[in-house]
Parts: sequence; structure tokens; C-alpha cells
Amino acid sequence: MPTTPIAPPLYPSVVYRCDSPTQAAGLLNREAAGYVYSRDGHPNGDQLAAICCQHHAVQEGIACGSGMAALSTLLLGTLSSGDHLIASNLLYGQTTNLLRNELPKLGITSTEVDPCDIQAVEAAFANGAKGLLVETISNPMLRVIDLAKLAEIAHGSDAWLAVDNTFASPSVCRPVEHGADFILESITKMMNGHSDVLLGFVGGNVDSLERLRKASITWGFTAAPFDCWLATRGIGTLDLRVERACANAMTIAQTLQADGRVNEVSYPGLPQHPDHELCRRQFHMGRFGHMLSFTLPGGWDAASKFIAAARCIPFSPSLGDLETTLSHPASTSHRKLSQEERLGYGIDDGTLRLSIGIEPVERIVDALEEGLTGLR
Repeated sequence: MPTTPIAPPLYPSVVYRCDSPTQAAGLLNREAAGYVYSRDGHPNGDQLAAICCQHHAVQEGIACGSGMAALSTLLLGTLSSGDHLIASNLLYGQTTNLLRNELPKLGITSTEVDPCDIQAVEAAFANGAKGLLVETISNPMLRVIDLAKLAEIAHGSDAWLAVDNTFASPSVCRPVEHGADFILESITKMMNGHSDVLLGFVGGNVDSLERLRKASITWGFTAAPFDCWLATRGIGTLDLRVERACANAMTIAQTLQADGRVNEVSYPGLPQHPDHELCRRQFHMGRFGHMLSFTLPGGWDAASKFIAAARCIPFSPSLGDLETTLSHPASTSHRKLSQEERLGYGIDDGTLRLSIGIEPVERIVDALEEGLTGLR
């Protein structure tokens, strides 16, 4: 080709022609550069993984078919029957489901612990563990984890630390800079930012991800070329989108905090947040993320009225879109917990979670006012 395209090409082919059995074997054994069958790897997946590695400053990474596929790749590639895992008790619901109900079928057990309670984490390692799994920012109350301290504890027990960074994105936090061994992202969310792909990423600064790569191929977690191609385009604007969304989130958090119709606002950028000083040390460029939550007096009924009245904010139990969306944890992400368990995590029936977008902040303020006016 005499010239190089600026836009990355899309490679939808499932198979690639080989010159000989020797070449095919070399390609499949990763002894030579190239492709044979797209489940084993394809150009769009490798390009996306390389971009994610660059954003996270890690040596190697793998693009997977979803965030849960990336997590499963990590766990199946590092754990065996008889191994034990320590995990945050503030994880995404499906992650907790995987740990509690699926991994035990493979002989892999886990202990849940409050990652903000350093003594509890240290005590959990007393009987040994292969790894520690946490999230940078918890859902939906936005607690922030001290990654450097947890890395110290895990490494002191010859265990690895894996961090799901989906709520932050690498434009807010790069966990490997604080000692994490593995990084997980649901590219579906803020990294792609357009709600049109389902993808995940697992990477790390370890000797090799070959065991993880084999697990991803064997279990069929490989990402599709078209989704990878779309996400490569989406990630091109990641820093710009995150900068705008974080600025909007700060304004919205301050606005809601000053509103007497709101009981409580949880946003790491507010000085009153319990992890605010940690965020100032751990996050980049004074950014505190695009996620926030607030609680309305009146419980479930108030939340329902707000959602109905805030017509310009879609009730969408996901996050990271261009536009602001809202979620109701008690009826979606945390619906399987008892009310007592939810309250223990600070989640009231009137708690709402916002994923702040990049639209003009005045539009978000107006939409929230519509919702609050609807409480009357």
C-alpha cells in the first residue's frame, strides 16, 4: 500500500490465509506475527488492546467481549481449584454473583471484606489468598479505595491486586501507578462513551499475560472486530469527554448539595466526602470522576416521582454515555440485597445515581430541577 489510512481499517474476516502448515502453527503458537482465526486474535482487537495499554501505562492487555468477560479471563487465567480470593464487598452485582455462585463450582472460594477497612483486609489475608479484587470507586455510594495501601497488603502476602477501574477510567486514575498488578475496564462505559459496544479490557505490568490470553481464547471471550473498531474511535475522545463530564459532575454535586430538597450527596470531589483527600492524592489533574449519587427524603415513592418528572434524564441502569443518565440502585443494581443490607451500604430506597454526561451543564441543572419539582 503506497499510503497509510488515517482512520483504522475494519477487519471483519474470521479466517486468514496461511502459506503453509509451518506458518499456521507458528502463528497459532504466537511465534510469528499474524492471524489465522479471529477467536485467537485479530487486528482490531490488538489495536484496541494497544490503545488501552497506552492509556493505562501497562505492558500487555487483552480486549474481551464484555467487562464480565475481562474479569472472567483474569480469574480463570490466574486461579485454580483450591485457590482463595479476597474481594471487596462493594463490587458490581454480577461480579459478586460470579464470586458467590459460579466460581465455587470450580472449587474457587472467596471472602468479601470492606476494602475501606484496612484492618479487616489485613485480617482476611491471615489464612492466605491468591489475589485481592477491588474497584477504584464503589457503586453507588462512590467510596474510593486506597490502592497503594491495598497493594502493600496483597504483595506482603504474595498475592496480586486486581482493580476494576470502570467508574474512574484511566483519565481519572491509573491503578498500576499505585501498585496494582492487573487492571480491568468495562470499555462499554466511559472508555467508549457512546453506548454502542459491549467490550472489556484486562491488562497488567506482569511478566506475561499468556495464561490469561489462553483462557480468553478457550472460553470464547474474544471481542468482535466491529466493536473493537468502534471503541478505538470512541477512546480517541476519552480525555476530552472525561474532562468535561468531571467538570459537569462537580457543578451538579455542588448544586444538589445546596438544595434543601435533597438529603445527601455523595461525590468524591466534595470536601465533605470521606475519601476526598485520598482522591486528591490518587486521581489525576484534580478530577474526581463523572459519577455521583444523592438521596431523596420519601424513599421509593420519591425516587419514582423524580424519575417520572425528570423526563430529559433517561432512567438507564448503566453509565458512561455522552448524555447524563440516572439509575435507581434499590430496583436495579442492588435489588437482590435485603433492605437491611442496602442500608448497611448507605443505599436508601430514595437513593439515585447519576452518570454525568458532556452536555451543557445548564441543561442538566434544568432537568434535575424538573425532577425535584415533581416531588411536590
